[in-house]
Amino acid sequence: MDQLKNPENGYSSRIRTSTRRLCQWHGLWAAATLLMAFGPGFVWHRTLWLTLLAAALDVAMGVGMILATKAYVMGLDELQQKIFLNALGIAVGVGLIVGVPWTVMDAYRVIRFHANFGLLVVLQGLTFLASLLYGTWRYR
Repeated sequence: MDQLKNPENGYSSRIRTSTRRLCQWHGLWAAATLLMAFGPGFVWHRTLWLTLLAAALDVAMGVGMILATKAYVMGLDELQQKIFLNALGIAVGVGLIVGVPWTVMDAYRVIRFHANFGLLVVLQGLTFLASLLYGTWRYR
């Protein structure tokens, strides 16, 4: 027997395509960032022009990621936009509230380890993800 499938509406298809595009741009930016971070030390042995080229590539991929994120948010319905922007605001706030004291404590050697910007990015990403999941759950 053939099972009946619900025809996919245009909105779901657009969101799926936009989400794929967003994931691709985030992946490209992450790869360019890894190349910029580890290339000079492991691949091209600190050749200046290659390091500058990798930095330019990272910035270009970052701009593409920003534009893809903007297009993604503009394609969402009003409730999903609200959830996304609330999660983004919480993540930025946590980054500022944690990041500023952390760097000051590092500058005055209050903490024994060096304040690593990468850890702050991870904290913001996890905060964004948790806030987005909570917001989605809350408005179900």
